Amino acid sequence: MAYSHADQEDIDGLKTWWARFGNAITIVLTVALVTAGATKAWQFYQQKQAQQAADLYALLKQVQIGGDTVKINDAAQLLIQGYPSSGYAPRAALIAAQADVEAGNNQRAIQHLQWMIDHAKETEIRDLARLRISGVLLDEGKYDEAMRLLNAGHNEAFTGLFLDRKGDIQVAANKISEARLSYQAAIDKLTKSNSYYNIVQMKLDSLGESE
Repeated sequence: MAYSHADQEDIDGLKTWWARFGNAITIVLTVALVTAGATKAWQFYQQKQAQQAADLYALLKQVQIGGDTVKINDAAQLLIQGYPSSGYAPRAALIAAQADVEAGNNQRAIQHLQWMIDHAKETEIRDLARLRISGVLLDEGKYDEAMRLLNAGHNEAFTGLFLDRKGDIQVAANKISEARLSYQAAIDKLTKSNSYYNIVQMKLDSLGESE
């Protein structure tokens, strides 16, 4: 096929342009394709991880029904160790901690709850773990440790529950006047629709009038 002089000039110009910029364009396109592929691969991996974590959590819930502490802990560890960054891991730790408390293994329960505080992304989950640990420490008579834990910063939504637990600790430590103040402060924070409202009110009433 014959080219006109003008066509030949255009072709020569394209050759010159490609010689200067062709390698760079090839690299850019390659990187773009690889990046797109890597993004899709990463998204697929994340989806697969999330599904596997969800499946393990469903298994844990089934095991929980049986009440076997060893099996519950084994199932929970699969989630905690295999998928620590998933939202299911701290919930698995909470289930394991509850089973441990019921089995009288407070030390392991605290370890699970502490893991939640150290690793959970949700502040509510971390606050719940602090509340649960304080309850374990209360049962063990470690009042000062429990109070220090409750004095740490927490979400405003947990203020009423934290104050209520402080009142429980103060009653156990025979600090009745302080307990009254804590229970009253908890009542002021809780709404009447909250199921804990009446419970805290009964605790306060049981202490009688201040001297």
